[in-house]
Amino acid sequence: QVQLVESGGGSVQAGGSLRVSCVASGNFYSPYCMGWFRQAPGKEREGVAQIDYNGPTTYANSVKGRFTISQEYGKNTLTLQMNSMKPEDTAMYYCAADFATCRLVPGMAPDPADFGYWGQGTQVTVSS
Repeated sequence: QVQLVESGGGSVQAGGSLRVSCVASGNFYSPYCMGWFRQAPGKEREGVAQIDYNGPTTYANSVKGRFTISQEYGKNTLTLQMNSMKPEDTAMYYCAADFATCRLVPGMAPDPADFGYWGQGTQVTVSS
């Protein structure tokens, strides 16, 4: 069993920065893929970024160049650094994981269907 717990988030003005983190505990092993997703009220959950256990990443086009996903090996910690934030980034942000290599397709955002483990989410609000 795997547990994912997000932290960080909060409120920021447009143009500002926030960082959200996720700690995985339990029976966590490689290969794995971890990712960040978000869901705004009335909208479907969408992929933001993902990182493979050996490093490669992909991003949604909407966040490319502004957001950075990273992982801290040995601590099972995933981080999403969000810069130059926009009001449309407002959403609940979820950490997700699965025990397989990431499906890395350039320009393609991660697919929620590829992930079997999910955190409870952390709210991010960007005001204009």
